[in-house]
Amino acid sequence: MTWRPVLARHVMLRRDPVRDTDLLLMPERVVVLRGHAGSVVRLCDGRREVPEIVAALAERFPGAPVADEVPRFLSALHEEGWLR
Repeated sequence: MTWRPVLARHVMLRRDPVRDTDLLLMPERVVVLRGHAGSVVRLCDGRREVPEIVAALAERFPGAPVADEVPRFLSALHEEGWLR
């Protein structure tokens, strides 16, 4: 089965202009996303497969180790229950 990650129903991605960072908002919890994590999560729209997300990020951030780091990051978010 092909995984097309998307935020879980109880999770919202929001930009905090005061802190200039992205946040994952959940009932009774807020997770501050560091670095380019928000850029990764924004691509998790349920239409793109993980290799497509990696390719888009590799194009946007040449030389970054996205092929190794992004799948691990997405897997960690899935384990937390923030992605489905």
